[in-house]
Amino acid sequence: MLLISLPVRATVTARVEAVTPKGDEELLLEFLRVYHDSIQLVINEIWGLDEAPSWTELHSMFYSRLVNMGFRSHHVSEIYKRAKEVVESTRKSNGSMPLLMKLTARIHALDYKLD
Repeated sequence: MLLISLPVRATVTARVEAVTPKGDEELLLEFLRVYHDSIQLVINEIWGLDEAPSWTELHSMFYSRLVNMGFRSHHVSEIYKRAKEVVESTRKSNGSMPLLMKLTARIHALDYKLD
């Protein structure tokens, strides 16, 4: 009997409810607004280009501006990734320039604490 083990890759999406200490709800909302606006900024700027820029080009175009806005480097990389995904997906379906509607953010292991 021959057993073959194949590598399996799984992607999991989880919906997380944020719990903040009393009075910090406005801080969370402000972060989500700025995060949303930053993704939209990147989308707006790369939409006018003929093709989506590479990771290196995105970094040189936006890293210093986003860090100056107060984002940590792992937030900046998620902003690039999300904006590029939205632009590529919209172009693939021949859509018009995307406008983000919801306040969402991708979380990173450095951003949360489990009790």
